[in-house]
Amino acid sequence: MNSSKSPGLAGFGVLKNTTCHMDKKISVFFSITFMTVGILSNSLAIAILMKAYQRFRQKSKASFLLLASGLVVTDLFGHLINGAIAVFVYASDKDWIRFNQYNILCSVFGICMVFFGLCPLFLGSVMAVERCIGVTKPIFHSTKMTSRHVKMMLTMVCLFAVLIALLPILRFRLYQIQASRTWCFYKTEHVEDWEDRFYLLLFSCLGLLALAISFLCNAVTGITLLRVKFKSQQRQGKSHHFEMIIQLLAIMCVSCICWSPFLVTMARIGINENRSKETCETILFALRMATWNQILDPWVYILLRKAVLKNLYKITRGCCGVHIVNLHMWELSSIKNSLKVAAISESPSSKQINLQPLNSMGQ
Repeated sequence: MNSSKSPGLAGFGVLKNTTCHMDKKISVFFSITFMTVGILSNSLAIAILMKAYQRFRQKSKASFLLLASGLVVTDLFGHLINGAIAVFVYASDKDWIRFNQYNILCSVFGICMVFFGLCPLFLGSVMAVERCIGVTKPIFHSTKMTSRHVKMMLTMVCLFAVLIALLPILRFRLYQIQASRTWCFYKTEHVEDWEDRFYLLLFSCLGLLALAISFLCNAVTGITLLRVKFKSQQRQGKSHHFEMIIQLLAIMCVSCICWSPFLVTMARIGINENRSKETCETILFALRMATWNQILDPWVYILLRKAVLKNLYKITRGCCGVHIVNLHMWELSSIKNSLKVAAISESPSSKQINLQPLNSMGQ
């Protein structure tokens, strides 16, 4: 059926012949668990961010806190809105014909799924770019990366994600009820029209591009931090080198592991017209993996801080009995202190100071 011609019955054809069989109790348990854990973890992260913002008001720290706040708030509302709709669908026994006659709820659900799926990926890539600029060009970052610019980037990222989510509605292509009858998304069954393929490929390509940008920028940041650490003979800021490298590794691993299955599955459906019998279960598994990324985001970006790493170091040192790094290296945790050596080396004033002894010796 053409959804543009029959909006009141859009997506209901998939409800009659579905190949996806799930245990209702297990599915409800997954939805409620993901929703509860996501809301609690992101709420805790928001509280920590607010406390940290009251303590640190440096420009380098403020930009990171603003971006991290946008990411955590987006994840929180994603769990709250999508989780509430999913629980309502389960409570209504997935009877879409009764409460979704005009496809309004399905369209809202699909828009939220796309927006709260792409927006954290975009914000993660923006944070990676911001960290890369702060490490490689600390002077430019401290002078040009102001709070106003960061807020503008947050607004642009959200507006772009909203545009992608509203694109099918603007083209009079309604979101479809999926084979599991528990969520709405782009058309994933019998995809033959080029526009339906375009939406799936656009979503997956944008998500994979955001992951690629994050991976590349985090790799450059990690290599730069290691170079600064090995070249510098000073001890100040070394603690943040270890902290940042561990965070970068965790960010790359969590994002790639959680989001790659869903993005690759959507791309495969958009490219390949033939579908296997396990497609519904595969999509649900990939969707739950992507949901875990929004649960782990606050723990990776916010809660994996110096205090946690310091305690882990103490436990590891006590168990292994190996002296790896002196604890006096854990002095300060701000980005400004960790990049102080690189900033001084790039500043023109330091070059002039180094030239003055040479001129005096020549005289």
